[in-house]
Amino acid sequence: MRLSSGLRAVALFEAAKGALILLLGFGLFSLVHHDIQRFAERLITHFHLNPAAHYPRIFIEAASQLTDIRLSLIAAGAAAYSAVRFTEAYGLWYARRWAEWFAALSGAVYIPFEVFELYKRFSWLSLGALMVNLAIVVFALFCVFRINGEKLRNRA
Repeated sequence: MRLSSGLRAVALFEAAKGALILLLGFGLFSLVHHDIQRFAERLITHFHLNPAAHYPRIFIEAASQLTDIRLSLIAAGAAAYSAVRFTEAYGLWYARRWAEWFAALSGAVYIPFEVFELYKRFSWLSLGALMVNLAIVVFALFCVFRINGEKLRNRA
């Protein structure tokens, strides 16, 4: 596989993450000025979950703590995160050197947290996330150092 195809695949992955988070941010922002606890209760009921069970109860309690300001701040954070993902995707799509470094560094930030999560409690989803993230970091570093090596050999 050519490096440009790999970079474009990673760019599409990063753009998809940005789009997903942006949609979630818009969804949260649309809940401003609404009764969030009631919405959470209806969501739990819609999925036929027991509202008194542990996780649904945590979800409902967390929803009751969300104020309009908190929702707006979370939505703004989602928009900022999406902008970063879209910027990275743009740079990778056009094989920009800064984007390759950024992909390696931004992916590497999550690795310790993913390893810790696996250490606390193993799940296939956590392992998959770690493997995808490691693959992206290794590939981005490979692109950075391979291109540097080619430039150094061409100068000699």
